[in-house]
Amino acid sequence: MPRPGIPFVKTVINEKSRGSLPEGGVEMKKIEAVIRSEKVGDVRKALEKTCFSGLMLTQIDGHGKQKGTMQEWRGDVYRVGILPKTKVEIIAEDKDVDTIVGAIMEAARTGEIGDGKIFVFAVEEVYRIRTAEKGSSAL
Repeated sequence: MPRPGIPFVKTVINEKSRGSLPEGGVEMKKIEAVIRSEKVGDVRKALEKTCFSGLMLTQIDGHGKQKGTMQEWRGDVYRVGILPKTKVEIIAEDKDVDTIVGAIMEAARTGEIGDGKIFVFAVEEVYRIRTAEKGSSAL
């Protein structure tokens, strides 16, 4: 039921197209890596040696399983619950995902708790605004 003043849009999913490849026949993925901010330079250098076409960086705050860290300041120990991290986002062709993920993992790993996580999502379509290209040619 739509709310007053908000248009109601009905989405119809074509069962034939569900699970099919985007136009051009290339599957694409979104790679999101949450890493230590001090490792961004190392990750960028590692990615420059791979097949990625571009990236987005976002400064974020959060915590994982470790629920923060203990830090000492002027002789007192404090619990810092929310830590600064950097989110790296890359859209890539499916065939390049393992190479990109491997480069990020190798460059971002310190072996300590809090190194981060990498998430991989399916991307249905990509459009380049300037040229109206779509699919892998828009990457």
